[in-house]
Amino acid sequence: MPRIVSKFCSVFAITLATILQFNGSALAAAEMQLLGKTSAPIGYVGFCKDNPRDCGQYTRRDLVVKLTKPTLNQLNTVNRTINAAVEPATDMDIYGVVERWAYPALKGDCEDYVLLKRRTLIQDGWPASALLVTVVRDEVGDGHAVLTVRTNRGDLILDNKTDVIRLWSDTDYHYVKRQSSEIQNAWDMISDNRAVEVGSIRR
Repeated sequence: MPRIVSKFCSVFAITLATILQFNGSALAAAEMQLLGKTSAPIGYVGFCKDNPRDCGQYTRRDLVVKLTKPTLNQLNTVNRTINAAVEPATDMDIYGVVERWAYPALKGDCEDYVLLKRRTLIQDGWPASALLVTVVRDEVGDGHAVLTVRTNRGDLILDNKTDVIRLWSDTDYHYVKRQSSEIQNAWDMISDNRAVEVGSIRR
C-alpha cells in the first residue's frame, strides 16, 4: 500500500474510533450550539434564485444521520472525489464577479465545493436537513465555507482544504453561521467559544 494511502487510512481509522467513543459531555461538545436566526449569505440568496428547486422546503426536517463505518466511508469518498475533481479558483477568476455561489464544472470557490458535495449526498439518499452549508473564518481570518454533516455522534466537517473529515470542534476555524436544519432558507448563528487558535481572527 502506498505510504500516502496508508497514512490516510490510519487517520481515518483513528477519527472513526475517536468519534464513536464519544458520550456525555464529549458528545455534547461535538454538536454545534446555535444562538438564533440570522441573515443568509448574499451568495446563497443568489444561488437560490438560480436554483429554486434546491432551496425548497425540507421533506424531512431536523434529522441527523446515524454514523457507521459505511456512512463515514461514503462521506470520505464524496469529500475526496470532489476535492480532487474541482480546481480551486476565485469567483472573480471564474465569473468576473466578487461573489457568486454555483455548482462547479471544472473550477470552483469553497462554497461551490460545498454545494456540489451537498447535492451529491442528497442524490445518494442523505437527508438534506442533515447537510448544512456553513460559513466560518479560517486560520487567517478570511471567509470560508464548509459542509456540516449532522450525525448522532456530532457535527462533521467536509472541507475542500483537506481530505480528512473532522468534528467541527477539532478544526481551527471560527464558526459564524449555518443553514437551519428546520427551514432550508433560514440561517442560524453559531455559538463558538472554543479555546482554539483563532484569537486573532477578524470577527
